[in-house]
Amino acid sequence: MPVYLDHNATSPIRPEARDAMLKAMAIGGNPSSVHGAGRCARTLLENARSAIAKAIGTRSQDLTFTSGGTESNNLAIAAALTCPDVKRILVSVLEHDAAWMGAHATGYPVEIVPALPNGQIDLRWLEQRLTNWDRDTEGRPFACLQAVTSETGVIQPIDEAGAMIRAAEGLLLVDAVQTLGKTGFHFGRSGAHYASISAHKVGGPQGVGALIVSCDAPCDLPRRGGGQEKGRRSGTENVPGACGFAAAVEAAVRDEEQYTGLAALRDKAEIAIRAAAPHAVVIGGDVPRTPNCLAIAIPGWDGGMQVIALDLAGICISAGSACSSGKSTAPRPWTAIVGEDLARCGIRVSLGWSTTEADIDQFIKAWTREYARVAPRLKEIA
Repeated sequence: MPVYLDHNATSPIRPEARDAMLKAMAIGGNPSSVHGAGRCARTLLENARSAIAKAIGTRSQDLTFTSGGTESNNLAIAAALTCPDVKRILVSVLEHDAAWMGAHATGYPVEIVPALPNGQIDLRWLEQRLTNWDRDTEGRPFACLQAVTSETGVIQPIDEAGAMIRAAEGLLLVDAVQTLGKTGFHFGRSGAHYASISAHKVGGPQGVGALIVSCDAPCDLPRRGGGQEKGRRSGTENVPGACGFAAAVEAAVRDEEQYTGLAALRDKAEIAIRAAAPHAVVIGGDVPRTPNCLAIAIPGWDGGMQVIALDLAGICISAGSACSSGKSTAPRPWTAIVGEDLARCGIRVSLGWSTTEADIDQFIKAWTREYARVAPRLKEIA
């Protein structure tokens, strides 16, 4: 079996999630039907909704099930733009493509919130921009910000940003996909009007997520179809997926202390890499990160080549987010933080609920062996 260290891309399904899905499948029934099987399905769906809502600090009626983070982000952007006062969008340079491309596809003017060299958004820039915002000509501010950067694990100052945007009477979408079971994201305290979450990042099934909409946020989305999910997403709900999602979230909350302990394993890998390559650069290593994520670059050693070499050795890592894999350019968040050349040399090692110390030891052994093989060539280049 390969050593899997790409949990930020997707986390293997937890046994609790698989069991919950199988039980839901055995019951069957359309949650919109009024007969017994339908009512049982409806009960399962609403119990799942309540469990997930409780875990992230919101009301169950504010949570709409979707197919994942990408759909949730796109729905949130569409919802915010139903507000006639919104005329332009602020998007962090660190955003996932779901929000980045979603914002740019609207045709609205888009302004980029820059990042600091430490990997966090520039709060001072945001504060100054909002202070100088002209409501008469620019309308109501609308910002899209990630709570945790997928490529680095850096925890963003979302609560502070949310307070600024609320004070400016703006709207805020928080991409919280990488927070579940990692940072204790609380929707109510974040200041967000919209938030997106996804099941498979926390050990739930792929293809299930949720959009959270606060009670004071515009959300006049088209109601085409059967009107399910309060008309925000018509179509028969994925009951087994929702049940697996809820079971994974509950397991993640239960195992939060164990998850925090992953920091020791991550640091073990970081120390080993630095010992072999003292010139290695940890991207976002000087600010709070989730316990599971290490983004590190070796000048001169292409990240994609590292991924291939380790894959041949039975180790699964990445060179950025899964959505950016195969692209000729380096991940945008890394480039914004350390520049194009070093960003191309980055790898991301992301741990999760199934990671063991033996996994990290195997990674260290394989990476060190590969580095020893290429180090002479790197020194010649330098």
